[in-house]
Amino acid sequence: MFDSVFTNCLPLSLQQLFACAKSLFISDQDKRKHFCLLLQLFLGNRQEVGSFQSRMIKVISKPSQKRQSMKNADLCISSCSRVALFNRLRSQTVSTRYLSVDRGAFIASARQWTAFTITMGKYVEAFICYGSVVQLVCTESGVALPPMVIWKVNKQHAILDVDEPVSQLHKCAFQFRDNPNTYLCLSNDSIIQYQAPSNIRDSSRVVLNDGSCWTIIGVEVVDFTFSQGVACIQTPVSPFPVITGLEVNGGGHVAMLEIHGENFSPHLKVLFGNSEAETMFKSPKSLLCVVPDVSVFSDGWRCLRRIVTVPLSLIRTDSLIYRTSYSFTFTPELHLPLPARGAAGGRERGADGDTDQTSISIFLPTYPYLPFDCSKVMKCSVYCTCIERSRKS
Repeated sequence: MFDSVFTNCLPLSLQQLFACAKSLFISDQDKRKHFCLLLQLFLGNRQEVGSFQSRMIKVISKPSQKRQSMKNADLCISSCSRVALFNRLRSQTVSTRYLSVDRGAFIASARQWTAFTITMGKYVEAFICYGSVVQLVCTESGVALPPMVIWKVNKQHAILDVDEPVSQLHKCAFQFRDNPNTYLCLSNDSIIQYQAPSNIRDSSRVVLNDGSCWTIIGVEVVDFTFSQGVACIQTPVSPFPVITGLEVNGGGHVAMLEIHGENFSPHLKVLFGNSEAETMFKSPKSLLCVVPDVSVFSDGWRCLRRIVTVPLSLIRTDSLIYRTSYSFTFTPELHLPLPARGAAGGRERGADGDTDQTSISIFLPTYPYLPFDCSKVMKCSVYCTCIERSRKS
């Protein structure tokens, strides 16, 4: 537990259902390395909806000016990680603009920021170094910027002969790969392309304007999704059940699905689509349920031979539904089953390189077997980022 707790009341905008805490002061005397945010949500009548906790947030004292190396792995930006970009004119906090996405368009917002997945081609697990070609993809909408080369910025110059790893809170510039001397830039609330002048004296340095200098920081996003049934919910929705994995047990006509996660209780049942499954509580980290027959979701499915996918949810006894990012897919197989064919499972990386998909199959031995695939697509809302340790003037 932390030694101290700071509380801040945030008014919620009813039009956008949005609230924002923009600053947090941590003194030099506070030696903690990490902290987390706890959001307590209340209705207008002061009824508590629930408490929602972020992931751990790392405190960074200040951006390092030294050449970075792979030894400082916790400060380096890796491919397929989530980042945010902001522009701050002459280090003035009031002039901060965040790279954001609004209705499919890139904008510079003074109020709200967007988490982006930064990728570096096929080098999925590698650290990103200056001079690499990267792409920024919005984690929520999937909108992406064209491929760009990331360069280190020093005193409003892009340094083209540096290949060290990109570090937290570094200033950087993004040059469009297919349009030399053109850089990602903001102008008021718009995102534009800035045409940088050529530097005849030193070809390794490019003069930039204020809007082309961005600060990069690693971020995390936590989503909590639930829906209220017909009945009025009298108790908080938290602690929020979280699914971390699926495992199929058994086969034939009696397939069992074991669900691994956190914050499970005996009051939870598993929903396959809108069909409630017989569920057994094993522990706060494990639920076991009976996989329903596919005919519940599609009449004559065995004749149609088509794939049927249903979402997996958790429902409380008071009809509160917790939506998850998991789905369950019934897939037809046209081949005859092999003798003594059993359950199989494995993991594979998603097509975008950003998300792992968990795939588990069982086989029915009585007729052309029907594998069941459980797939998860992570969705990256409590936003958390590394916080720069502030100093009193």
